Amino acid sequence: MARRLVVALLAPVSWSPPGIDPVDWRTALAEDVVDLLATLQEVETAVAVTPADRWLADAVVWPGTAVHEVSEPTPTAVLAALAASGDARPAPGVVPGHRAGSEAGAGVPTAYDQVAVIAGDAPDVPGLTIGKLLRPLTTRPVAVAPVEGGGPGLLGVAVRLPVPAWLPPLDLDTVLPTAVRAAAPQPGDLAVTPAWRRLRGPADLAGLDPAVEGWEATRALLSGAGRPG
Repeated sequence: MARRLVVALLAPVSWSPPGIDPVDWRTALAEDVVDLLATLQEVETAVAVTPADRWLADAVVWPGTAVHEVSEPTPTAVLAALAASGDARPAPGVVPGHRAGSEAGAGVPTAYDQVAVIAGDAPDVPGLTIGKLLRPLTTRPVAVAPVEGGGPGLLGVAVRLPVPAWLPPLDLDTVLPTAVRAAAPQPGDLAVTPAWRRLRGPADLAGLDPAVEGWEATRALLSGAGRPG
């Protein structure tokens, strides 16, 4: 069985609901994404942050979760960090940099076969959506999940290791599936999987379904109860 790693990329957020502290909002989103990853089966999970945001990782990770410090909050930098630890080939154009856990190398297994990087502002994303992002890697080298609504950016990207040399630099806030497909040697080298929303504005917030389980920290913050203890 392929060894899979799913990384929550806890990048800065550009929007928070009126009346909610931006730091509390970002922390709640990150907590819900990390909690969701902890429920996934047959994958290992990790968190990636820049050194300036190490506080956020420390606030939301589960005991024993690997924390990767990256040069910038992009999937490209995450793949470079994994390459520096011996888990993946370096992504194009990025100088690797890596630290995991409270000690360098702590809790970081080696030799993953597949890696997925997921945005940290999708607190209600179903585990099934992440599973569908990984599934095409049995036959294709790269898969991307768009952001719901057709706007710029991605929910996540999954890569079969070693990283394909043709993979362009990726930023979850700006890249589109068409740009990734244009870089591929063959259009079929990229799978586009089902989209999901990221909470980047009022319209995304309106799409949250209170009947859906999960996203407890975000739900509590929106209700005025604050993050659960």
